[in-house]
Amino acid sequence: MTAQVQTTSPGSTRRRRRRWTFDKISFLAVFLGVPLAIFLIFVISPFAQAIYYSMTNWSGFSTTMDFVGLDNFKALLTDDLFRKALGNNIILLIVLPILVLGVALILASLVTVAGSSRGQVRGLKYSGIYRVVSFFPYVIPGIVIGLVWAQIYDPSAGLLNGILTGIGLDQFEAYPWIGDSRTAMGATIFAMAWGGIGFYMVLFIAAIRGIEPELFEAMRLDGAGRFKTAIHLTIPMIRDNVQTAYIYLGIGALDGFVFVQALNPAGGPENSTLVMGQVLFRTAFTQGKFGLATAMGVALALVTLAFAALVFIVNRLTGAEKDTAR
Repeated sequence: MTAQVQTTSPGSTRRRRRRWTFDKISFLAVFLGVPLAIFLIFVISPFAQAIYYSMTNWSGFSTTMDFVGLDNFKALLTDDLFRKALGNNIILLIVLPILVLGVALILASLVTVAGSSRGQVRGLKYSGIYRVVSFFPYVIPGIVIGLVWAQIYDPSAGLLNGILTGIGLDQFEAYPWIGDSRTAMGATIFAMAWGGIGFYMVLFIAAIRGIEPELFEAMRLDGAGRFKTAIHLTIPMIRDNVQTAYIYLGIGALDGFVFVQALNPAGGPENSTLVMGQVLFRTAFTQGKFGLATAMGVALALVTLAFAALVFIVNRLTGAEKDTAR
């Protein structure tokens, strides 16, 4: 009889036995188990509680509550005020990211690759000063930005009306920028964009500087202008950064509570700037309907998740992986 052939070496057996060592288990426990436990306790658990409270008539200050099922969510579908606020948030979701990302991309391109067309690829002169000045508004808290722009838009003593009337546009004397339903939302979007453009400009500057300079030089040798270079090289190469920025801006637009509350606490004329966060706050702390307010919060979270998923799906369908692979 022939002896059986040993299929595994002693060394491989010892490696398998050492797979789960104390060091590995302790490493997983500390660097995976602890963060996972914190995430479950402080993120998943409150969200699960919010879902439960959204299906009750909890008043917020009592220990008793009745389970009402989906009645709160059904009430939201017929609530004209909530639907108006949702529509305003959708306007912010569409306009704000396009405005902020568009301006931030232009400024980032100017600072990095819009310098002289001869020699080394570089940005405009004194680009460091532009970067610092542009980033400055982002370090100011949102509530302060809202209050500052509320004073700028002041119809009687605001800086904006003073400048416009000073150059001969007398029709803007005492014009209520955030008190007129035709301009209130536009003025709000401008203030929000002013506070965020600098951050995304710095984000895109870092991404553009990660592109090989030889690629820009090759585009220049092929006779491509700055606009064509931006469309066919810069934006595709920083596509992942643009996607991340768009999601982050979209989440901010779906919230928008701090800026809007500072500019127009009452929701603006004809509720033209009212957002879901304001309706939620009033419902909870003014009307004492915490169960209904929690349902609004859950609805807002679901809309935010759906928006993020939509951005990822669109980015995938338009060939993000192919661009990255190239």
